[in-house]
Amino acid sequence: MFASSKRGLAAHAMASLLFLGAVSAVHAAGVPPSAEQWREARSAAAEIANDLATHCPIAPTGDQAAFDACRKGMFHDASLREKLNPIVLWGRQRDPKLTLQASSLTQFAPDVLTGMYMPLFMFNGQHTVQYVESEGLFQIRLATAFRNRLTPGQFPYPFWHDAEKWTMYQGANEIILWWEPMRGRVKVAQFTVHGANPPITQVQPVPPPAGFEGKWMWSDAQGRSQPKVTLFDGLYSADNPYLAQMESSYKVLALRLRQGQCDNCHVPNNPDKSKRLVLLQTPAHAAGEIQRLLKAVRDDRMPRDETGIEAPLDAKTKQALLEDGEAFAKVVDAARHWEAQSTAQRLADTTTRSADAARQ
Repeated sequence: MFASSKRGLAAHAMASLLFLGAVSAVHAAGVPPSAEQWREARSAAAEIANDLATHCPIAPTGDQAAFDACRKGMFHDASLREKLNPIVLWGRQRDPKLTLQASSLTQFAPDVLTGMYMPLFMFNGQHTVQYVESEGLFQIRLATAFRNRLTPGQFPYPFWHDAEKWTMYQGANEIILWWEPMRGRVKVAQFTVHGANPPITQVQPVPPPAGFEGKWMWSDAQGRSQPKVTLFDGLYSADNPYLAQMESSYKVLALRLRQGQCDNCHVPNNPDKSKRLVLLQTPAHAAGEIQRLLKAVRDDRMPRDETGIEAPLDAKTKQALLEDGEAFAKVVDAARHWEAQSTAQRLADTTTRSADAARQ
C-alpha cells in the first residue's frame, strides 16, 4: 500500500503500527524468573508437547490423511491457541545468535498459526525448557520434522519462492516457542535447523515444485482456487454456513487492496525487507489482520509515502476500501461466532451423553 518504489521506511513504519510491540520484553531485564514461573513454563511445555504429539505424530512426509488429522485435532483442541499471544510472530531462526528484535518475523492471529503453519510439522513429545536472560523469555524447544511432500495447495503459500526458506523448512529439527513468564503466553514461534538432534523422522529433500511465477494464489487444473488451506479449509467447520461468503467477500476486498497497492508490500517475499511482516495475500491471512488493517486506514495511518510520512488515501478509495473491508470483517465475525456456538453445543451434547451413560 505504497505509492513509490522506495518503500522501506514506509513498510517499517506500517509494520510497527500493526505489530503493536509484540516482541518488546515485559519481563524486567536481568530479573530471573521465579520458581513459580519455572513451574508454569514447564507445565505449559509438557502440555503443548503432549497435545502436538497426540494430534500430529510422526508419519510419512507426504501423508495427507495424517496432515488432515493433525489440522482437525488442532482445530477442535484450543489448548495451544489459548497459550498464544493475540498477535504471535512466526519465522525461521536463521542464526541462533540473532536477537528476536533483529529477526525477520511475520505477524499472525493464533488461529492462522495453528491452522496453517504448525500442522506442517510432526512431533513426538520430546522437548526442553530453558530461560534466555537476554530476551527475558523461556524457550520451549520441541523436536520436530517437516511434511515436505504434501501437494502445493497444502502450504499457506509457495515456500519454494525462496530456495533458502524451502531448504530450512525441509531441514527443520526443532520448533522454538518463546514463552513470556509475566503473561504466561507464547509471543514468538520459530522453526530452526540448529537443534542439537536431527529431525524426528527422515525427511528426504525434494526440489522446489516447478511453475512458481510470483502468484501467491492460483487455480489448479480443475479450476479450484489454491492454496486450499488458505480458503478457511480446516480453519472452520465444513458445515459453517459462512464459508462461501467469506471467500467471495475476500475476492472483492482483494481488488481494493490492489487498488491501494497493498499487494506491493504485504506478500511473502517481503520486498521491503521489513522485520515485521503482515500478510494479506490470501483470505485466511487477511481475516487474521482485518481489524488492525481497518483501524489503520480509518485513522489515516496508512499508506505512507517513500519517506515514511502518512499519505492518506483519497476519499473515494478510502471509503471503498473501508466498506469492503468492513463487509469482509462482518462475515468473518459471523463465522467465528457460529463456530463458538457450535463448539459450545458439541460440548454440551457430550456432557449430556456422558451423564446419561453414567445413570444407566
